Order: sequence, then structure tokens, then C-alpha cells
Amino acid sequence: MDDYPLLNLFWTMLWLFLWVMWFFLLFKVITDIFRDHDLHGWGKAGWLVLVLLLPYLGVFVYLIVRGHGMGKRDVKQAEESERAFQDYVRKAAGGSGPGHSPIEELAKLSSLKEKGDITPEEFAKAKEKLLA
Repeated sequence: MDDYPLLNLFWTMLWLFLWVMWFFLLFKVITDIFRDHDLHGWGKAGWLVLVLLLPYLGVFVYLIVRGHGMGKRDVKQAEESERAFQDYVRKAAGGSGPGHSPIEELAKLSSLKEKGDITPEEFAKAKEKLLA
């Protein structure tokens, strides 16, 4: 370690960090090209060729020209993911929306029994099935 000073270690770490950040940005731009539904066929191919053949210039031009939409697409994808997660949680919890909780179903069964639409035996069977 005597032949590698601390400042050189700092510079090496800095360049490694910048290298990793560059690849992160490059992959972010490539995924944004494929995720954009407003850009079709030849437009996607053109941007991809530019980004892959001239990576530094291509990424910086893409960020200048289409960078404002990247944030919007990120937010839209996050909202869609959140919505899908909430739907999954709702389904896993046993309901698919309002009016499908066990308590509300029991209340409906009780009102049907009080009206005389179902017999007490049918109510008991439905209640057991609902609470099982």
C-alpha cells in the first residue's frame, strides 16, 4: 500500500463511481426509449442506434430533446405499479372493491333474512361459507 497513495485511491474511487453512474444513465435512456409509447418503430430504432454508436453524444442529445418526458413516464409507471399492487392486496385480502368485505356481505345476508327472502337455514349456511 506504500506505492499507492490515499489521493490515488480517492481518484480511482471517483472514476469508478462516475463510470457506474454513466452506465446507469445509459441503461436508463435505453429503457426509456423502449418504454415510450409515443415513439414508434423507426424513431425508437434511430434513437437506439444513436445511443449505441455514439453513446456520449447520443445520451446527451436524448436528454436534451426528450428528457422532459422521462420524468412523466417514470411517474406514470410508478402509478401503474402502485395501482397493480393495491389491486393485488385487495384480491389477497378477499375483496375486489367496495361492497365485498365479509362484514358487508353479512349485513346483506341479514337484511335478506329479515325481509324473508332467504330462510334461517340458508342464512346459516351462507354465513358459515362466508366466515370459513
